[in-house]
Amino acid sequence: MTGITTLPLRSAVPVEQTWDLASVYATPADWEAACAELTAQLPQLAAFRGRLAEGPATLLAFLAPMQAAGVLMGKITIYAFNGSSVDTGDQAAAARAGQSRTLMANSAAAVAFFDPELVAIGLDQIDAWIAATPELAFFSHYVDRLRQRQTHVRSSEVEEVLALTGDAFSGPFSVYGMLNNADMSFRPAVASDGTELEVGQASIGALITHPDRAVRRSAWESYADGYLALRNTHAAAFTAGVKQNVFNARVRGHASSLHGSLDPNYIPVEVFHNLIAVFKRHLPTWHRYWRLRRRVLGVESLGVYDIKAPLTGAKPAVSFQQAVEWIAEGMAPLGQDYVDVLRRGCLEQRWVDRALNKGKREGAYSSGSHGTHPFIMMSYQDDLFSLSTLAHELGHSMHSYHTRRTQPFIYGRYGLFLAEVASNFNQAMVRDYLFRTQTERGFQIGLIEEAMSNYHRYFFIMPTLAQFELEAHARAERGAPLSADILNGITADLYAEGYGDEVDFDRPRIGITWAQFGHMYMNFYVYQYATGISAAHALAQPILAGDQAAASRYRDFLKSGGSRYPLETLKLAGVDMTTPEPVEAAFGVLAGLVDRLEALV
Repeated sequence: MTGITTLPLRSAVPVEQTWDLASVYATPADWEAACAELTAQLPQLAAFRGRLAEGPATLLAFLAPMQAAGVLMGKITIYAFNGSSVDTGDQAAAARAGQSRTLMANSAAAVAFFDPELVAIGLDQIDAWIAATPELAFFSHYVDRLRQRQTHVRSSEVEEVLALTGDAFSGPFSVYGMLNNADMSFRPAVASDGTELEVGQASIGALITHPDRAVRRSAWESYADGYLALRNTHAAAFTAGVKQNVFNARVRGHASSLHGSLDPNYIPVEVFHNLIAVFKRHLPTWHRYWRLRRRVLGVESLGVYDIKAPLTGAKPAVSFQQAVEWIAEGMAPLGQDYVDVLRRGCLEQRWVDRALNKGKREGAYSSGSHGTHPFIMMSYQDDLFSLSTLAHELGHSMHSYHTRRTQPFIYGRYGLFLAEVASNFNQAMVRDYLFRTQTERGFQIGLIEEAMSNYHRYFFIMPTLAQFELEAHARAERGAPLSADILNGITADLYAEGYGDEVDFDRPRIGITWAQFGHMYMNFYVYQYATGISAAHALAQPILAGDQAAASRYRDFLKSGGSRYPLETLKLAGVDMTTPEPVEAAFGVLAGLVDRLEALV
């Protein structure tokens, strides 16, 4: 048996593969100084409590320092959490992340009186102030949003208590993060020649796409077994998070946890239920894909670990620099200025932390705030899958970049529903460019594999987990028990429906899938991957057909941030997500990819 292939320590990775957190704060001491500065500002903000009724001048006097404190809090948070994400074993970074969470809760508590006080003054009165005070014109949409949710706003005292729970309520996700990224260990994957390969959050993606089936199988089994070994701890953390969501929904008077998540984002629950209904209706498309994949691989039964197996002898190698170039070419219809910012961010300003190292947290994400450039965390593997992930995260980053340059702080958060549109839009644009320009058969097959892998995650796994999330919350709402066995059973039953008779069903290992996603702590986040990919394809099609007006509308979408309601923003860009048609159309794109693959193989 040959030696094990291991991940390097964080200290050993080249600096050019890491992001530039020093662009936020040069040293931890500078970060500490920023924390002290914000702490000193909080009593000044809290001193406005009870004074807003004095008139528009006082309201205006409060809005400026409130937004400035929000910008400072954003920078503090980004520095702390990004530092911890890339090396979860770094105790100093973990301490900064914890300190940041406490400061975030204290900041929210200091201004918790704001919405209740506006409601008490009367929103019609606030509208009159805005009409009479040009400097307050920007605040109009905030008031309109508050009018939509005012029945769920509680008294200043209750709002302050709820804000203070933010730190304590971060416990389940913090436990999950440390357990998942720092404390869990996995036995090595074993290749058919006996070589051992380290299984970790930074390496699992490459291992389950490995050409050696023994590597894929042993890596997938090891990864699942690592979670199964700690299933009770994972279940306890997740159940605590679910009960917190139920608590918050009830305190604010929402009809359910689902309403408690969607109502504050101005998304009707029918959007969620439409998605699930369309997903179930189109499961035969997935069953057809599983059958095709089994035939092409020449295996008697298709394992979950075969779902991302390469279908050609050689995977296309794609360096980071090449990926940036292809992404830039794919996004060219949005304009040279868009492309220039993207290239500069990736190749000069070190937006992207792409290194593979021990202790790096799972997955990929985009972050940043007013006052910083975007940051992207991922583990780049020199393949089409990593190219696609980079394109996805750059969609988030460019969305945030344009929003923060255009909107004031109060509209800098555009909501999760819109976030997943921009990310999937980039993938659709880049994928179309590569289909048109990289015509070699093996590359085309590899590109379809990547596309199907992306759809598998966003249009199969995420709708499946959305159903799991709905059932888990429903059980908590009616006081039914939640345990590891129950959660695993719910997940296994849902996947059994999704896989049908086409995938070899390892019930215990498939049942623990829910524990492998930090998204389960984000209160009905995952359905938005599927709605996002649907809206993204609808917006990309006219642009790919050369419609310059559609490209201009999309650029306006990126700049809108939270200055309009999400569904209104999408309608202005060109897609109506209140109907099931965009989801139906996206399944049409999926079926077309299966057709294309069948023709090639």
